[in-house]
Amino acid sequence: MPSDKIAPFPKTRLRRIRQSAATRALTREHTLSVSDLIWPVFICEGDNIEQPVASMPGVVRRSVDKVVEAAKEAAGLGIPAICLFPYTNPQLKTPDCAEAWNPENLSNRATRAIKSAGLDIAVMTDVALDPYNSNGHDGLVVDGDVVNDLTVDALVKQALSQAEAGADIIGPSDMMDGRIGAIRLALEEHGFPNVVLLSYTAKYASGFYGPFRDAVGASGALKGDKATYQMDPANGQEALRLVARDLSEGADMVMVKPGMPYLDICHRVKEQFGVPTFAYQVSGEYAMLQAAIQNGWLDGDKVIMESLLAFKRAGCDGILTYFALDVARKLAKN
Repeated sequence: MPSDKIAPFPKTRLRRIRQSAATRALTREHTLSVSDLIWPVFICEGDNIEQPVASMPGVVRRSVDKVVEAAKEAAGLGIPAICLFPYTNPQLKTPDCAEAWNPENLSNRATRAIKSAGLDIAVMTDVALDPYNSNGHDGLVVDGDVVNDLTVDALVKQALSQAEAGADIIGPSDMMDGRIGAIRLALEEHGFPNVVLLSYTAKYASGFYGPFRDAVGASGALKGDKATYQMDPANGQEALRLVARDLSEGADMVMVKPGMPYLDICHRVKEQFGVPTFAYQVSGEYAMLQAAIQNGWLDGDKVIMESLLAFKRAGCDGILTYFALDVARKLAKN
């Protein structure tokens, strides 16, 4: 802000507008609403089951019937989208990841169940092979390498199975080159032109994913790391190149993951491209806050809202967060 636009003290007292709740509300630059939230939910086999995820206090894996109940509550609170992540039976995990495009896999069954319930909520699904891979990687492993082009072929089959199940938004999170273009073309050719692609465009090789891998049962399976396909945390310009590429291939929306450690990337993406920009407040971010909240070190009501508002201030249009349901309940009371 140019200094010549501000009158000298005491004509200008910047504290004036902070003196009351009314003037603070009138001059507030950013707000958080329920329409900013996407709620990630974990699915497991069985009926009437809710399994706590030990490394994510307050988060559970739900059987399909319980996922439908959860989606119903989320829709009632005005949450616009729910994102499904399956905990796949280890016996179904194979090197070829064929369960990923099985029409009857957990993700597809849950999608159909939610859609059949007639709920006013969008269903988002995850395109990546790690929940189905005996190697724990997002792509197919050949001779110790995560191969790109064969993986893209598999991801296309996975995405089509999700579209056929009724997914509204498909989120490719694998970080393979060329997958957005291949999936978009396949969706067009198979009669799904209106399925939205929310690309995990700038997904970093982060240490903040550990609790998520516990939740989907991928931790023990992972051999090596994901540095050959996920981004180096030191890089920023690369994220912008990835956004440009994914948009050119047909992405409708883009995502930065993780969220809070990469708010600078969120801001740069929104400033440069002006497209719908999302962030994922990932499992490690959630677990850190929850641990401090449960130990009484932080005020949960304050820090949860503050952490999500930071995404809006950085330029994000929406946030995937495990706090979504709690936040929606809180906003409904205000």
